[in-house]
Amino acid sequence: MIVGRGPSALAALLLLCCYTTHAAAADLADKLRDDSELSQFYSLLEQNPVANATLSLRSCTIFVPTNEAFQRHKGPTHVLYHITTAAFSKDQLEKTVSSDMEGNPPLYITKSRNGDIYVNNARIIPSLSVELTNREGKRQVMHIIDEVLEPLTALPTAKTEINNLDALQFIQKADQLSVGDNKLRTYRSQLALMKKESLYNAPGAHTFLLPVDEGFKITTRSSLVDGKVIDGHVIPNTVIFTAASQHDEPKTSAAFEDQLKVTVSFFKQKDGKMYVKSNTIVGDAKHPEGVVLSEIVKANIPVKNGVIHLIRRPLMIIDTTVTQFLQSFKDNGENGALRKFLEVIMDSGGAVLDGINNLSEVTILAPSNEAWNTSSIDNIVRDRKRMTDILNMHIIKERLNVEKIRQKNANMIAQVPTVNNRTFLYFNIIGEGADAKITVEGGGVNATILQADVAQTNGYVHIIDHVLGVPHTTVLGKLETDPMMSDTYRMGQFSNFNDQLNNTQRRYTFFVPRDKGWQKTELDYPSAHKKLFMRDFAYHSKYILERHLVIADHVFTMKDLAQMSLTTDNVVLPTFRDSLKMKVTEEAGRYVITWNYKKINVYRPDVECTNGIIHVIDYPLLEEKDIVVSGGSYMPESSICIMLANLIMITVAKFLN
Repeated sequence: MIVGRGPSALAALLLLCCYTTHAAAADLADKLRDDSELSQFYSLLEQNPVANATLSLRSCTIFVPTNEAFQRHKGPTHVLYHITTAAFSKDQLEKTVSSDMEGNPPLYITKSRNGDIYVNNARIIPSLSVELTNREGKRQVMHIIDEVLEPLTALPTAKTEINNLDALQFIQKADQLSVGDNKLRTYRSQLALMKKESLYNAPGAHTFLLPVDEGFKITTRSSLVDGKVIDGHVIPNTVIFTAASQHDEPKTSAAFEDQLKVTVSFFKQKDGKMYVKSNTIVGDAKHPEGVVLSEIVKANIPVKNGVIHLIRRPLMIIDTTVTQFLQSFKDNGENGALRKFLEVIMDSGGAVLDGINNLSEVTILAPSNEAWNTSSIDNIVRDRKRMTDILNMHIIKERLNVEKIRQKNANMIAQVPTVNNRTFLYFNIIGEGADAKITVEGGGVNATILQADVAQTNGYVHIIDHVLGVPHTTVLGKLETDPMMSDTYRMGQFSNFNDQLNNTQRRYTFFVPRDKGWQKTELDYPSAHKKLFMRDFAYHSKYILERHLVIADHVFTMKDLAQMSLTTDNVVLPTFRDSLKMKVTEEAGRYVITWNYKKINVYRPDVECTNGIIHVIDYPLLEEKDIVVSGGSYMPESSICIMLANLIMITVAKFLN
C-alpha cells in the first residue's frame, strides 16, 4: 500500500457527498467525453470517484493521454497521477508539480530546445490545451499528452509501506518495487561499501543511472565499482527523461574534477532502444579514458529527488577486450547496437572474430544494426569469401581513437591500412568543435561515425552508419559526396559531363584526380588550370574528363590492370572518344600508372559504385602539350588537329570543284 500526500479517503467521501450526478458532468468532463481521441482516458476517469469529484468541485490540471498513447502503454493506468489540485497553463508550470496520487514523487516539468514541454516523459501536444471555469467557478486546465504517465509503484507482495521514495530509498527497497526482473543487489552492496549513500539521498532534482545485476556477470567487475565510478552514474542538478533528452549532448557527471572528468549522454537507435554512454575525457590509473555504452533496460522512474534509469551494465568500467565486447550481447543482450554485426561475423565462419582476438591492439569500425538493412547486402552475405573481405575492411591493427584521427588528419585526409590486403580507410573531419562530424571511406562507401571511442582493454570500437565495401550509390553519387573528389565533380557539373554517370545500364571505370592533384596542375600550368574551371571553356574541360572515363561491359580493377600490364607495353582501354593507353605496376605495395611516360600514383584504388568503379589518382591525365593557350582561349591539341584536317578537306573540295 502507498500512502502520503493527496486527499485522504475521508476527504474523498466528503467531496462525493457535495456533488450530484448532474454536477459530475463538469465542463472538462464534457470535453473529454465528446473527444473520440481521448475516449480511453475518459472511460477510466468515469470509474474513479475521486477524479470525478475533483473535476466537479476543485481547481485542477489534468494531463490526458491520447488513445494512441494507450496503445503503446503496457500495465495499469493510474488516473490520479495525471491530475494536480491546482490549475496550471503551460506558461505557469513550474519545475515540479504535485499529483493527486498518494505517496508518489512530484511530476517533473522539463523543456526541450525546440520549446516542447514535457511532463515526466510525456510531451504536451501544442495547441490542444484547454482552459475553462467549471460550474463551481473553479479554474481548470487540460493538457493533451503523447504518453501515459507511469508512477513509482510497489509490488502487491510488498510488506512495508512505501511513501515518496528518494533514490537511496529506491535502491534499498528495489526488491519490493515494480521494476520488472531487474535487481540492484550488487550495486547496492558497492554503494554501501564505498559509503556513497549521501549522493543518492541528496535533496534537489538529479538523474541517477543504476546498473542492474545482469551487468555484473563478469565476476571481477563489481570490485571496480569504486567511489569515483559511483559518482559517474549521477548527473547532478539536472532531471533528464529520455523523450526530452538532447541526444548526444554531454552532461557533467558528479565525477568531474581536476584529475578525473566524466560526462554522460543519451542517444536513441532507430529501433527505438535508448542507450546511455559515459565518456571519461580525463582519466587516471584506475579509470582509463574512453566511452562505455550501456542500454537502458527500464527508463524514467520518478523519485523524490529526480529520475532513475536502470541500465544494462555499469559505466566508466573498461574491462573487456574488443572480442568480448562484440560477444557480450549473445549471452545477456548487452550491446544490442551491434547484434547484426556479430551475427554476420559468425555466419561468415568465425575466422574474422578469431583474427580480431589474436590482435594485441585493434580498432573496429562496426556498422549499426540499421546499416545492414539494405537489399545490396542481402545478396553478399551468402558469399562467405567476399563477406570475409568486407568484414576485414572494418578492422584496423592499431588503437585509433578520435584524437589520433584528428592528429593524422591535421594536414590531409587520414589514410589508414586495414587487415584486408592493400585496403585503406580514409578518415575526414567535417566541421569543428562539438559539431564536428567524422566520416570514413572504405571500398567506395562513405560512412559517418555515430558513436566514437567505445573503449576496450585492447582497442576501440567506432559505430558507423553504413557497411563499408558494399556500394549503395552510383559513380555520380560518389563523386558528389566525397570531399576528395569535389573539384572533379565541379568541373563535370558545368561541362555537363556528369549527366551520364547516373546511368546504371553502363559500367564505368573512372580515373578521378583528387583535389590535390588538380591543385598541382595550378602550379604546373597556371593559365590552363584556371580555364579548366571556367564555364566559357566547358567543352575543353569535358574533353579532358572524357579521357579519364573508361566505358565497357565490365569494370577494371587495379589488380586487373596490373595483370593485363604484365603481357603488354600498354593496356588499351575504351573511352568515349578514343582510347586510353596506360601501364599499371605495383611498387612498394601501391599501384602506379604510367601514362605518356609519366608516373602517377593511385591514391585510392577500387572505390566501388553501383554502376562502376573509381580509382582516385594523384594527378590528372594531363600534359602541357594538351593545352594551347592563345588570345585568352585554349584547345586540346587533338581538337586543333581535327580542325586542321577539316580545313584541308574544305580546301581540296574547293580545288576539285
